[in-house]
Amino acid sequence: MTAGTKKGASEGTDAGTAAAPVPDVPALDADALLDDQDIRIVVCCGSGGVGKTTTAAALGVRAAERGRKVVVLTIDPARRLAQSMGIDSLDNIPRRVPGIDGEGAGELHAMMLDMKRTFDEIVEAHADGDRARAILENPFYQSLSAGFAGTQEYMAMEKLGQLRARNEWDLIIVDTPPSRSALDFLDAPKRLGSFLDGKFIKLLMAPAKMGGRAGMKFLNVGMSMMTGTLGKLLGGQFLRDVQTFVAAMDTMFGGFRTRADATYKLLQAPGTAFLVVATPERDALREAAYFVERLAAEEMPLAGLVLNRVHGSGAARLSAERALAAAENLDDIGIVDQAAGKAGLRDPDGSAVTSPEDPESPLSPARSAQTEGPEPEPESEAEAVSVEQLTAGLLRLHAERMQVVAREQRTRDRFTALHPEVAVTEVAALPGDVHDLAGLRAIGDRLATGSAPAGAA
Repeated sequence: MTAGTKKGASEGTDAGTAAAPVPDVPALDADALLDDQDIRIVVCCGSGGVGKTTTAAALGVRAAERGRKVVVLTIDPARRLAQSMGIDSLDNIPRRVPGIDGEGAGELHAMMLDMKRTFDEIVEAHADGDRARAILENPFYQSLSAGFAGTQEYMAMEKLGQLRARNEWDLIIVDTPPSRSALDFLDAPKRLGSFLDGKFIKLLMAPAKMGGRAGMKFLNVGMSMMTGTLGKLLGGQFLRDVQTFVAAMDTMFGGFRTRADATYKLLQAPGTAFLVVATPERDALREAAYFVERLAAEEMPLAGLVLNRVHGSGAARLSAERALAAAENLDDIGIVDQAAGKAGLRDPDGSAVTSPEDPESPLSPARSAQTEGPEPEPESEAEAVSVEQLTAGLLRLHAERMQVVAREQRTRDRFTALHPEVAVTEVAALPGDVHDLAGLRAIGDRLATGSAPAGAA
């Protein structure tokens, strides 16, 4: 893909099968995005399994080698990022990545969100030693911090805010959680805030807020109704654990909503850029379209779409239909006639050239008896495959590839028709997994050049 716009999808098709006109698509200039010193945060988002982690890591490597001081925050539970960056393990502390080369290169750091550790850090930062210890040992807190719905997404937001506040890096690249919905990352602060504002939580927090005898009186009156029912179902110890936890809620989440609001506004600021990552599959692009619309509704800055694992062919002018027709013609030639146990060779017109009964045939018993030396070994099945058969097989493989290319093109065209304003860059599918810095650099090159698949428009 060249700078400016991509060409329509109708090029390269057979006469009479031209596709409907496709709007020109603006090209996403990844290098311009990474070089913009005003851009301090890049958020890679999209549905699961589309390559967000690899995209975030590749952007980090490229930005660092272009002179920026970068930290990549990943939430992917798989440890591929650490392996590809040559780090034994990633944790909640940014680790410097070795091997960032080039004149004027900056620095690259990487980290993997430890959800519970981030939660613990909030407790330790907003409570004194004894109270923090009581909270950390509280079973209700341990359950909440380990797996409450939305906790991972909120902690990613919390960690992003912490990194930005440190002002140690001039570019933060965020790999959003592999959630069921790509929207969870945006909804997490509101959802966790709704939990804290719930009537049940407020009721349990009221004694601690009132304090002294008034609080104890409220507790005796207010909790007595629940103790008789919930206590039987859940046990009195559980209710005491819950109350101990929520009594410290204000301290533990000191400034919770303030920080959540600040981080949300940070995502809306001009210094933030969202990249929606997808593959050219129907479900992934449907999710991408939904997220594009949501970002617009939330007034969050969208830089563009990264279309990952796009297939192409160096022989795109040969359509699937023509390839299949050519393969069928080769099959119809009838190179080998094995009827009635005969192995007579045939011309393309079907006439026999030799026969075992022909005395002059090299296959006749008389000629065989005259042949000196050991009897030759029979050809293996692989050796018996003719050039025409191999060609027919390759044509069928090409036809299958072109059918995939056509399906992906139709899917892209539907997205483009809905969102012609979204800049796009395509990353051709690689033959293997990315497992080192060289692989990440290759992905970065494709991101920057907007490499459409070979033979594609």
